[in-house]
Amino acid sequence: MNEKSKSGIRGLIQWMLPYKGKFVLCGLSVIIANVAELINPLLTAVIIDDFLTDGAAQHGIYSVTGIAIIYFLLLALGAACNVYESRLIAKVSQSILCKMRSAVFHKILHMSIRELDKNGTGRLITRSTNDVETISEFYSDVFISLFKDVFLLVGIVIFMFAVDVKLALIAFLGIPLISAIVFSIKRKVKENHKLIKSLTGRMNGFIAETIGGMRTIHAFSREDNKATEFDDNNNQLFRANIMHMFFMTILRPSMEVINNLVIALLIAFSYNRVAGGVLEVGVLYAFTTYVSKFFAPINDLADKYTTIQSTFVSLDRINEVLNTEDVEELSEGDKGGRVIGDIEFRDVWFAYNPDEWVLKGVSFHIKAGQKAAFVGATGAGKSTIISLISRYYTPQKGEILIDGVNINEWQLRDLRQSCAVVLQDIFLFTGSVRENIDMHAGLSDEQLSAALTIAQTSEFLKMPDDLDNRVYEQGINFSTGERQLLSFARAMAGDPSVLVLDEATAHIDSHTEETLQRAIGNISRDRTCIFIAHRLSTIRSCDVIYVLENGIIAESGNHDELIESGGLYAELSKKDMFSDM
Repeated sequence: MNEKSKSGIRGLIQWMLPYKGKFVLCGLSVIIANVAELINPLLTAVIIDDFLTDGAAQHGIYSVTGIAIIYFLLLALGAACNVYESRLIAKVSQSILCKMRSAVFHKILHMSIRELDKNGTGRLITRSTNDVETISEFYSDVFISLFKDVFLLVGIVIFMFAVDVKLALIAFLGIPLISAIVFSIKRKVKENHKLIKSLTGRMNGFIAETIGGMRTIHAFSREDNKATEFDDNNNQLFRANIMHMFFMTILRPSMEVINNLVIALLIAFSYNRVAGGVLEVGVLYAFTTYVSKFFAPINDLADKYTTIQSTFVSLDRINEVLNTEDVEELSEGDKGGRVIGDIEFRDVWFAYNPDEWVLKGVSFHIKAGQKAAFVGATGAGKSTIISLISRYYTPQKGEILIDGVNINEWQLRDLRQSCAVVLQDIFLFTGSVRENIDMHAGLSDEQLSAALTIAQTSEFLKMPDDLDNRVYEQGINFSTGERQLLSFARAMAGDPSVLVLDEATAHIDSHTEETLQRAIGNISRDRTCIFIAHRLSTIRSCDVIYVLENGIIAESGNHDELIESGGLYAELSKKDMFSDM
């Protein structure tokens, strides 16, 4: 067995260790059931040879009736052990899977934004659902069956050698053929399982993206194009699964053919021995029964082989998530407490991809309580600055200071609780208005109502009666403007020191923007406010405006100063970059 397979087995056993006592009980149950199963052919042989053939005198237990009762009791004991083992292993396997799902999901929750972007939605969904379910089949079915089959094989080998050595050696002639078949397709089976997992992840991501962008698809009449893309992915997955079934159909019939060939050889070899009185009929019956039982677990192992390979692949994929080192520790850092709001960038360089600089030596200083804005063409680096302030990413060069302290020294929980961000694309969770504003912070109705009132939501929500109003998936029962105002209330509920509006008014009408501007005026007092916007009305009153071009700060000043200078900001205004000009 190669090192990778050993690693996979060790990983599976690691999850089992907390339940080792229960697995031992399962193992004992399997042993008892198997011993009972192995004894019964010998009892049948005694009845055939002693009573039916030789006509031995019957008395007490040594009789057809007595042995039949023992036979029945052994069957009942084996059945009871199988029922107990099945129920116990089902409970244990589900406990393992519950912990595994929890571990994967918690790891995803604490992944950095960079790591989430690298993995993609479909890939992470597949690892936390499909891959876990594959391992579920291993623990609930394959593992105990594997133990049962191996123990049964060992027991049968011992019993066969005890009964007749020559017949046992003939029975083992099929093993080289079986080994050759299994090892010839081993690598192909595992490669095919990797392909199936990869295609399943791609399919999950494609479906999630398509459903999320359905309005855009309808708007541009791209249904046929998406259907073609889906059919292509679906057909690839279909072909991979057909290949899986092909491998399955090779193994089982091959085992059956080899099984029957061995039995035929045994009968042919034993004919003269039985006729010559060297071999008893009952012994031959017991031996052919053992041979059938010998190949039954081998057939079962052949069926389970592809599942075992699939389990190793799924475990490797889950471990890729669990072993991810790029995670966020919310409590890590020496600096805690509430942020005041002083923000400074010192010669900051940042790139999402190596040597593709988005920010190039950016430096600025926003004092606590100031209103600052960043403007510039798409891709100039505006939103990247916001991501760096929230520490979703870290710069490759330079330093970011929050209240004079390096941002890496701040505890993430305190930093992000003090910096509220309202994005252009709003995400509302399925649930209630209360849950979307509170975000499990345990705020009172008065605090939630105050935040919603500041956000000017009174036109469509009545406080506090409407706090428990239903929010459907992605907030589709609210208009774009209403969702924007709800996100604004969510940001304000935590009373942040720094408020960031990332083009938050880009998709709302003039009336809603007026409402939002009134709210901004109410809450911006004594807070650091950072705006990224295309509308001049949003940033006209800012203390300082930074104009970004190709990752550098090309200009800075207030609105009047920049217009008067006749530079890039003034040029952008003339080109109608700001809708209110």
